[in-house]
Amino acid sequence: MSRQPDVTLAQLRYFVEAASALSMTKAAEELRVAQSAVSAAVAQLERQVGTPLFIRQHARGLVLTAAGEEMLRDVRGLLAHVGEVLDAARGRGDDVRGRIKLACMVTLVPFVLPDLLAELSGKFPALEVEVLELEAAAVSAALRSGAAEVAVTYDLGLGPGVAREVIAEAPPYVVLPSRHRLADQPEVRLSDLADEPMVLLDLPHSREYFRELLATAGAPPRIAYRSGNVEAVRGMVARGLGFSLLNQRPVLDGTYSGGSVEGRPIADDVPSLSVVVAWMESVRRTARARAVTDSAREVVSRLRSATGRLAQRRRSRS
Repeated sequence: MSRQPDVTLAQLRYFVEAASALSMTKAAEELRVAQSAVSAAVAQLERQVGTPLFIRQHARGLVLTAAGEEMLRDVRGLLAHVGEVLDAARGRGDDVRGRIKLACMVTLVPFVLPDLLAELSGKFPALEVEVLELEAAAVSAALRSGAAEVAVTYDLGLGPGVAREVIAEAPPYVVLPSRHRLADQPEVRLSDLADEPMVLLDLPHSREYFRELLATAGAPPRIAYRSGNVEAVRGMVARGLGFSLLNQRPVLDGTYSGGSVEGRPIADDVPSLSVVVAWMESVRRTARARAVTDSAREVVSRLRSATGRLAQRRRSRS
């Protein structure tokens, strides 16, 4: 049997920091050690595994090789597992502490993230949460690379190998200018908007979802304006530049620029988007990941209840 390389946890930690920052200097600053220590540890690791993990570009820093990318994903999971094993040995297997990287889809960030972070901070003061705000495709990539341990996102583009728990359903609704001809209707059929200009939330997977909704209803969109920012979309609608479709509804109908929009349910039978907590099936879930999942479930449930009560009050006033 061939002898296994004598790899240390320190080498693996230094490798992960260098790969995350794509810089030996930044990794050394994060680890609070000399740059030479990081460089030496990574070089020794490469000799022991027998393959380069980085392409070193003096002017532009580091680039991971294919072997380095694969090793980074596995080593992140390994280090997380080691932490869990050590906590269990200390009698703290369910003790939630340490650092976790959480990916959150950009359109959910303003609705979910503040309450989720407050919930986690109150329940688990020893837990440090680093947030990555990403589009749908980047959420999947972050989970697969190990850059994020867990994600709160829509069930869009996650692909195979990603486990998920549905924590809410977010039905689409129509966003109209406050003086629109359909603004006083309790519900709006998408076919009634067939000839009108649309302001599209232009994000990967989201754009295809909204276009398919309209096409299925026999109202292919006439896209006049686009934006990847939800508030920009709402602002353009408030100024009468078109209607839009969204899934998350703010508590207030006002926009940043002082305008106002009206949100109306869709009368057609249209599919909702599932809000999920996601993680890689192949990676053992840590107590930190379970804590984030449980807290996200509770937070989103409270938010949905509050939004439902608000919608009921709005309907009673109309």
